[in-house]
Amino acid sequence: MPRVPSAAAAHIGAHIARHRAGLGHTQDRLAADTGIDSSNIRAYESGRAMPSVHTLLRIADALGVLPCDLLEGLELSMFPVAEADGRRRAV
Repeated sequence: MPRVPSAAAAHIGAHIARHRAGLGHTQDRLAADTGIDSSNIRAYESGRAMPSVHTLLRIADALGVLPCDLLEGLELSMFPVAEADGRRRAV
């Protein structure tokens, strides 16, 4: 699991936490329902790690929401950008 603290990870994590809490489930329950280690669930919810697409789908399914519900309000500006990574950028 990539540890990528960013505004985007925090935003997604907040949605996960809100939906989980709305169901009255603990992080351990979500972990059991998804087969994802509870330490990873905590890392996602706190914004310390960015879930993969596969993981996001598993979490959304366990929460009974669409994946887009966990991405609502996400903006490109929330992702970190390395200025000197040598890749071309569209202008």
